[in-house]
Amino acid sequence: MVQTPLTGISSGEAARRRSTRVGPSVHGSPTHVSEWRLLLRQLQSPIVLLLVGATVLSMALGEVLDGIIILVITASSAVLGFVQERGAMRAVEDLLALVQVHADVLRDGIEQEVPLDDVVVGDIIMLRPGDVVAADGRVLTSDSLLIDESSLTGESLPVEKQAEESELSSTLTERETTVWCGTSVASGTGMAVVLAVGPDTEFGRIGTRLGAAHVPTSFELGLRRFGFMIMQVAGVLVSAVFVVNVLLHRPIIESLLFSLALTVGLTPQMLPAIVTVTLSRGARRLVQRKVIVKRLDAIEDIGSIQVLCTDKTGTLTEGAVTLDRAVDSTGQPSEVVRVLGWLNASLQRGFVNPIDAAILRTDRPNELDCVRLIDELPYDFTRRCLSVLVERDHHLTLIAKGAVDAVVAKCDLGQDESCTVDTLFQSLSASGYRVLAVATKQLTMPTDKLSEADETRLHLMGFLCFADPPKHDAAAAIAELKALGVATKIITGDNRHAAAHLAKAVGLDFDAIVVGQQVRDATDVELVELSTHGSIFAEIEPLQKERIVAALRRSGLIVGYLGDGINDAPSLRIADVGISVDSAVDVAKHSASVVLLEKDLAVLAEGIRQGREVFANTLKYVQVTISANFGNMISMAVAAAVLPFIPLLPRQILLLNFLSDIPAITIAGDRVDPESVTDPHGWDLTRLRSFMMVFGLISSVFDLTTFAVLRFVVHAGPELFRTGWFIESTITELAVMLVLRTRRRAWRSRPSMTLLLASALVFAVTVGLPFSPL
Repeated sequence: MVQTPLTGISSGEAARRRSTRVGPSVHGSPTHVSEWRLLLRQLQSPIVLLLVGATVLSMALGEVLDGIIILVITASSAVLGFVQERGAMRAVEDLLALVQVHADVLRDGIEQEVPLDDVVVGDIIMLRPGDVVAADGRVLTSDSLLIDESSLTGESLPVEKQAEESELSSTLTERETTVWCGTSVASGTGMAVVLAVGPDTEFGRIGTRLGAAHVPTSFELGLRRFGFMIMQVAGVLVSAVFVVNVLLHRPIIESLLFSLALTVGLTPQMLPAIVTVTLSRGARRLVQRKVIVKRLDAIEDIGSIQVLCTDKTGTLTEGAVTLDRAVDSTGQPSEVVRVLGWLNASLQRGFVNPIDAAILRTDRPNELDCVRLIDELPYDFTRRCLSVLVERDHHLTLIAKGAVDAVVAKCDLGQDESCTVDTLFQSLSASGYRVLAVATKQLTMPTDKLSEADETRLHLMGFLCFADPPKHDAAAAIAELKALGVATKIITGDNRHAAAHLAKAVGLDFDAIVVGQQVRDATDVELVELSTHGSIFAEIEPLQKERIVAALRRSGLIVGYLGDGINDAPSLRIADVGISVDSAVDVAKHSASVVLLEKDLAVLAEGIRQGREVFANTLKYVQVTISANFGNMISMAVAAAVLPFIPLLPRQILLLNFLSDIPAITIAGDRVDPESVTDPHGWDLTRLRSFMMVFGLISSVFDLTTFAVLRFVVHAGPELFRTGWFIESTITELAVMLVLRTRRRAWRSRPSMTLLLASALVFAVTVGLPFSPL
């Protein structure tokens, strides 16, 4: 039984309960990985473990020095990967702290803001529109509280919650007194006492039953397919080399170690560390450009975006909404309409929004002093209006404000008046105004509670006209996205005339307009065609946004969705890349995988460019490593078949692999040619396989030429042959890295100074090593 005073628990008690809590977070917060676990992760590859086991067996049979050298090299590779990954993971944890979602709780008798994961059993949480519900709880107070439970139940319509008792055995959707962790507040306000947190919540139990299933991104799937390809190639070649050595009657253990070392040499075992370092470096560079990624692999997804769906307010427009004029139903200036709008905006107790803020920035009317709020019907996305019931001079007046079509539909208008109103609305919208209607109704029966039935037979008073001009650089940002191969589509609830006016101003195709009615009437198949050809989606209802994004994805496009409102959360979740802003409501920021510190398409364009640079540098490592390693393996397979001795000792193969990984680490910060980021990208295994074989075989030509010179010209014995080939192989791999890192001619693409210095260092060590005591 939870014991909580109405003033909330104390901060000390909350700290005590938090310290005794066990279990993982269910809010997507970063899980801290211990340093020991991170270090052990570097050695968890089955190939590496098999190599270590064979080395220990070799030491037991007397090859102690060789075994120690192999273990030292293997351990050094693990430490190198550990150091890089540790720094990368810590950096990402610091970045995620910048966009943490909070909950409002009552503690010590006052309202406090705390991270979602700091909420404990017994806390009293405040519930307001846009909030993410931090825990399972029982409703204490409710004022038109509607909760969006789609993330938990799949039901699209919000559920009203009451502070009344209900049967505990009822289903999730029937428990009207309970709010659930992971859901969000659609409208209204309330308070709830926390009954369960973390894995004890309904959301947490579902996550446990599903095994906390993670949906792999396109980047992860590409890495996985690439890994399978490498394992297949390695399995065939290494098995063949081992069989050849055994047929030549070479020692079994030595042949096994040689084959395993070849496998390690072919496998890009530093790839996980390289990917983590590259992505984390990209994340740090992105935050300098006001873009924060909540998952590292989302960086590659940003770079893959082909279509960007966005709203217009604050993204394509200045976002500084101002009330430009108030007019009556004939278009004449009206102070009465402005005052009614002011009363509606100032007395409502729901979600604070830019429209109401713009109204309240105008002069305060004197009438407010003699007006008393009786009740309100909060705004919701079905009614699309907000009504307040006020008492003025002992009379009850309902004041409704909302979308023109929604409010006009509730009014008594004659045919001629309807035509006049429609013409005026179109004219104002075509001038770029965002228009809201204001209507009133005198209630004669005493009442202290509003219902939707009261929002009928209203008297239309006029319109509030808001100005939000296009950003001066919006057209340039859209052009920049287009140059990056990204098509921009506007999805807005505003009417088609206002949307077309803005589209024309920012350089979008204002003729390709799809309206909400078309979306409503279209089947899923028809909507794919509509969504791919439309540039502007106007008069769109919240649930239709999700349908449009899903249709674009079904067409095979990689879709990014930029939104910051309560009704954007479903679309943010379903998009390939959900993008929000730091000033967004909690549920939008929580649903997104990318958060912009500034709502600007130019910032996003830079984020897309950075995402592509990150992928380009990752691909450099992959291409260079697999081609050089494949070439070395082919060369050694040939040499092992024709030489009377093993061409390279296992420790030399591992040392070669280790030395080449040192400059490879620095590829994360390498320069990227501009032409490498002009188009969306992805893993192309066919191209990678061809690249590996073509350039690997070219690399083998150099190896086999060196082999021929050493064997038939210099007449080198085993030691001199291995030393010469070790030096040539390492230097060749360095040269391959500098040449294949760019599609340009090598001298026309300058590598980073770090890569050059690391390559020079490895070159010096490689040449000097045979002459040192080591």
